Amino acid sequence: MNVPLWLWFAVIGLILLMLTFDLVAHRRAHVISVREAAIWSAVWVLMGVAFGGVVWLGYGAEFGQQYFAGYVIEKSLAVDNVFVWAIIFAFFGVPREFQHRVLFLGVLGALVFRGIFIAAGSAIIASAEWVLYLFAAFLIFTGYKMLKQRNEHIDPEKSRTLKLFRRYVPMTDAFYGQRLLIRKKGVLLATPLLAVLVMVEVTDIVFAVDSIPAIFAVTDEVFLVFTANAFAILGLRAMYFLLADLIHRFIYLKVGLSLVLVWVGIKMLLKVDVFYIPTAISLGVIITILAISIGASLLATRGEERRALPGPLTSPFRTATPEEFEDLQPVWGRKGVAAGTDPRNDT
Repeated sequence: MNVPLWLWFAVIGLILLMLTFDLVAHRRAHVISVREAAIWSAVWVLMGVAFGGVVWLGYGAEFGQQYFAGYVIEKSLAVDNVFVWAIIFAFFGVPREFQHRVLFLGVLGALVFRGIFIAAGSAIIASAEWVLYLFAAFLIFTGYKMLKQRNEHIDPEKSRTLKLFRRYVPMTDAFYGQRLLIRKKGVLLATPLLAVLVMVEVTDIVFAVDSIPAIFAVTDEVFLVFTANAFAILGLRAMYFLLADLIHRFIYLKVGLSLVLVWVGIKMLLKVDVFYIPTAISLGVIITILAISIGASLLATRGEERRALPGPLTSPFRTATPEEFEDLQPVWGRKGVAAGTDPRNDT
């Protein structure tokens, strides 16, 4: 697959343009409604599918199928990531109007880290093809582990990341709008929102360790690996606000995801020396597994209403008062909140 340099720049430019548009559209802190989340989810999915159509038309059916196989894998694994975000937000008691900014920065960081992982993975595979055996074994083991632990959930209180953050980073006991850092009495302090962002980034890195090898099982093309990841990740924020209150209904999703990981692990293992499973078959198997697991989940939980994850009985953090905002000092040379403005909308 011969991808000219201008096409790389064009895709990256499109991604940055859409991120900028998304940031401007959500520059004011507000609660994302289900309708708004559904519209944005549709926009991001249409973009991902449209790009796959461009690949199909420009480079042929095989590369088009490889892109869509990678896109479906990344999108489905991302759902599990979304559920972890919901648990983190519930644990910290993050107000809904502040969650979008954290997820925006989290997705931005995820694009950077995944770009690094993809480049590293491609270089490793190119220099030592036997590494594919390790990737395949890792995927099969991860799928088995996910199936075995399907009813277990992350406990933020026991997170090493959070413990290290609390130990080394001085933090306030209140949310200061969408601010990540504040300065009081000359001391630079992190807000709880920064701790949430760090946990979101770390969890995405952990998920990337699974998803990057998985996508290499269906395509060796770095361009397709990157774009499938990028377009799948870009819609995660909207997907979160759409699905966060439906976690309790996807009871068999982890079973489906574990089977997908095992399947792509087997495909990668056979691909090295034995037999290359056509991409169309792989894509069909992946879609079938996911469709059955999601359909069975929704059927088994039909009639259940949307509901947010239960948070702690007492919120661990409060919201800063306007008086506390007035006492803040500039962090990066900026002046404090102007009189008459809503500090919750401060960026």
